[in-house]
Amino acid sequence: MAKKAVATLQTGKTDGRSYTKVIKMVKNPETGAYFFDERMVPNAEVKDFFK
Repeated sequence: MAKKAVATLQTGKTDGRSYTKVIKMVKNPETGAYFFDERMVPNAEVKDFFK
């Protein structure tokens, strides 16, 4: 029964699938250390994020 309940939840809204989690490594110009920039962006803006 639990699998059937999960399957019915997944067939509902698909708004969450229009976003992608992107992670970019960025270098700090002052210290030279790297840090990670994580964001949830719409699928259409993924390429713009990495530019």
